[in-house]
Amino acid sequence: MKYASTFTPYRPAPTSAQRMAKSTKGASDFLRSNSTMAALLPALSRMATLQKAVAAGLPAMFTACEILNFEAGVLVMSSPNAALAARLKQQLPKLQDRLQNDGWQVNSIRIKVQVGKIAPPPTPKRVVELTDNALTSFAELSSSLSTDPRSQGLKDAIDAMIRRRQARA
Repeated sequence: MKYASTFTPYRPAPTSAQRMAKSTKGASDFLRSNSTMAALLPALSRMATLQKAVAAGLPAMFTACEILNFEAGVLVMSSPNAALAARLKQQLPKLQDRLQNDGWQVNSIRIKVQVGKIAPPPTPKRVVELTDNALTSFAELSSSLSTDPRSQGLKDAIDAMIRRRQARA
């Protein structure tokens, strides 16, 4: 009597790109399966393409701004706060020209402030710690500086930095 083999070949786990492609394919398949939803697929792909074109035409500070609607040549964009909306308003003529050059029929652009949307948090500042060797070198530099008034400001700044670091340690 033969037994079933327990050997299973090694299969690496799918990468994040493969998982994303699979989930995207699943969403597309879902939309295509329902006739009502299938009608939305061209509009969604058009909006996604327009969002990419807008992102390419704006500086990085406007990544939180998104496309809300595009009908009859009127592009409606969202902004997470009024300050960003004011800055975006300054960029609109350039953006409209770029979109028209890319083939989009954009006659006007409106901005809606979506207060509920939260802008992405700022990137944390990197704090660089000084080593003991660096502190010793700064102390030697401070003691080697002359005491004339022109170098006194630098000497005071170096001494204050050394005191702050020693207080933390």
